[in-house]
Amino acid sequence: MKIVTNSKLVKRNAAIGKYSSIVALVILGIGLYITFKMPDKFAYSMICLLAGFMLSQVGIYFGNRWGRSPRPDEIINKNMKGMGREYTVYHYVTPASHLLIGPAGAWTLLPLYQGGKIIYDGKRWRTKGGGFARSYLRIFGQESIGRPDLEAGGEIKAVTNYLTRLLPEGTQLPEVRSALLFTDPKAELEVEKAPLPAMTPKDLKEFLKARAKENPMPSLLLEAVRKALPQPEREEE
Repeated sequence: MKIVTNSKLVKRNAAIGKYSSIVALVILGIGLYITFKMPDKFAYSMICLLAGFMLSQVGIYFGNRWGRSPRPDEIINKNMKGMGREYTVYHYVTPASHLLIGPAGAWTLLPLYQGGKIIYDGKRWRTKGGGFARSYLRIFGQESIGRPDLEAGGEIKAVTNYLTRLLPEGTQLPEVRSALLFTDPKAELEVEKAPLPAMTPKDLKEFLKARAKENPMPSLLLEAVRKALPQPEREEE
């Protein structure tokens, strides 16, 4: 498997997540101090608490994507190991955070960090279970699951437009598809009705092998796409 990673972006954004969280705690602490020690300065305490909360959300956003260990790109690389040189994965170098190109086609991979039971009931995504600690995180320290199908659709459109610009005029465009990866080791999925494939990382390899057998990308198109995209910095078998 070939890997292309924007290492500078990863390092920069991890630092943003780390330091914004630290600064947020300091500002929140100042706000609490003003609240209890200088009640006549209530307006200042509210400004600090609001600013600290907003900055903490920035820290959560960047921390989830670039500050976790292992990071999403590391999880994908680990679970793709052994797929062979026909596959290339691009991390943070295209409009999609994680783009996979290979015999299985062109796939954007959307990592999600929510734990507990993940449910798609035919209309919306929900999370539940996981005990008190996970309930607390869902309220205060973790992004909601939202509408990952809409986010995935946005990545598909962006990558399709990106390939349209890169590939020579007249070249057939590959169909870009998307899959959701729930990276929490204890995530339990009930997503049979989901509008797009959803799985844990350990299921990714078999999923791609099945897609490569069912509907493989033509070899000439695969080569044209790989030549148009950034070249691998390393190869991992």
